[in-house]
Amino acid sequence: MTEKNDGEHGKFDLKKLIREKYPALPDNQRKVADYLLHNIREVPFLSIIDIEQKSGASKATVVRLAQSLGLSGFQEMRERLMEGVQSAIRQPDQFSLLGGADRQDTLTIVARQDVKNINETIKHLDKETFGQIASMILKASHVYTVGLGISSLMSKIFAYTLNQVAIRSTSFVHDYETFIEQLPFVTPDDLLIAFSFPPYSRETVDAAKAASQRGVPVVAITDRVTSPVTFYSRKVVPIRSQNMLFTNSFSAISVVINALATEVAVRNRTKAMKVSKEIDRLMQESGHYTEE
Repeated sequence: MTEKNDGEHGKFDLKKLIREKYPALPDNQRKVADYLLHNIREVPFLSIIDIEQKSGASKATVVRLAQSLGLSGFQEMRERLMEGVQSAIRQPDQFSLLGGADRQDTLTIVARQDVKNINETIKHLDKETFGQIASMILKASHVYTVGLGISSLMSKIFAYTLNQVAIRSTSFVHDYETFIEQLPFVTPDDLLIAFSFPPYSRETVDAAKAASQRGVPVVAITDRVTSPVTFYSRKVVPIRSQNMLFTNSFSAISVVINALATEVAVRNRTKAMKVSKEIDRLMQESGHYTEE
């Protein structure tokens, strides 16, 4: 008789179970676990051979993973997952903005995917963790952000936004210096926020690892709680970034970093307002704004 692991409302929560057991899983079982986390709705409709082919692991490894999760085998995992998946599929989108769209053009498809990304991110984002990260930002002497590709863009936007709300922030620049070469200026009193989305940059992960070894607190903003950068991070913000293209969608990422900056501003209202007024005064005096 296997131990039943039921999540909220008594439903089998495979994602939660995998995340709890993931650190102790061997590498070959992690390959299967990663596939399951990314394709949770498909699993009840796949055979063990399908999962073997799609995950790149053996059938025996799939069975051993199920047993590592406290189940008798793959068949029990698939059967117990079916009810929860069907329930999730029946749940309506939280946002009804696009509900009346009558044709599946590219704009509508992309917008629906971004709405789904935002909804899924909000649904699974732990509010306590969100608040703790805001506290870490406020406590830090200096906030550094790092990332490559789309993560570089998000890193720069977040650093800019934090500066606007009176948080001293700098985005690592991947130019004449590597990320590692910029780390000596970061101290344990600071905070490093690492953006890491597929394909994961080894340099970003190495920077997070080196910072962690130096005693610098690291926060990971990434697509899943088991991405490479998370193993060197004190806090993790998983954000759904699925896209029609081979790149990552940044809609949900933008929502989360804007929400974090807003939370910081609310908690630090007096200083944030003071800095905002001072920036506006300096911009006015320098003739930065046009009257047209």
